[in-house]
Amino acid sequence: MYKIMVTGCNGQLGRAIKQVYENEADTEILGTDVPDLDITDLNAVRAYVKENAPNAIVNCAAATNVDGCEKDTDLAYKINAIGPRNLAIAANENDIPLVHISTDYVFPGDGNRPYIEFDETAPKSAYGRTKLAGERFVQQFSKRWYIVRTAWLYGEGKNFVRTMLSLAEKNDTIGVVDDQVGNPTSALELARAIKALLPTDQYGIYHGTCEGICSWADFTEEIFRLKGVSTKVEHISSEEYKRRFPASADRPAYSALDNYMFRLNLDYRFADWKDALKEYLA
Repeated sequence: MYKIMVTGCNGQLGRAIKQVYENEADTEILGTDVPDLDITDLNAVRAYVKENAPNAIVNCAAATNVDGCEKDTDLAYKINAIGPRNLAIAANENDIPLVHISTDYVFPGDGNRPYIEFDETAPKSAYGRTKLAGERFVQQFSKRWYIVRTAWLYGEGKNFVRTMLSLAEKNDTIGVVDDQVGNPTSALELARAIKALLPTDQYGIYHGTCEGICSWADFTEEIFRLKGVSTKVEHISSEEYKRRFPASADRPAYSALDNYMFRLNLDYRFADWKDALKEYLA
């Protein structure tokens, strides 16, 4: 039996990973979340891995609230940096691979083309800085690692798609930012890619997003189109959004990712973001 330890198993990606392996009789998912395992506790992580003897670890656990990371940076570093370090140490001690999920926010977002894995990082937010620290710890403390950066993730759970549909039920018009550009990514598509990546020894940094680029406003319009929602989307600037919601952290303006390494190493391609969204909404 091939056992995969999945941290953050109740999050969107954790649930999607369980889904893509549900019909695999020879694979067992060891799902852990906050009540079961505190990844910021090294001794607890070591004990769990020793007792359960997984063949691989997939770390989906993270502090992903961008504004929350600005308010409590210490907690963000504990979860996004120390947690991955602990998992990397345990993975290395047991000679098993670690898949660590990271983010487009490690980039400054001031480019004019999709970022590839070899571009320089320069995060602008506490969330991005803490996630980059986690990446570095994974590389420092483990030998067999895959870092997969994703973006604009949605799946089963609280997400942008559901938030927009909920707002549409109460509003005739919704203001959505149109000067932040990226790749809406289905958690199920990302889980499928991880399933393809894990059996290989093609270690390294990967970008894992659905194909195609759009703004948050474009994304919202496509959600409404597919669901037959009549609510209008008001295209607004990031500056206008911050006037309306002053506490919000800075977001990268152009954080689109290019899945260069997936194509180069595995000849693997993600679905187009519109097709993946259609599958999710269906």
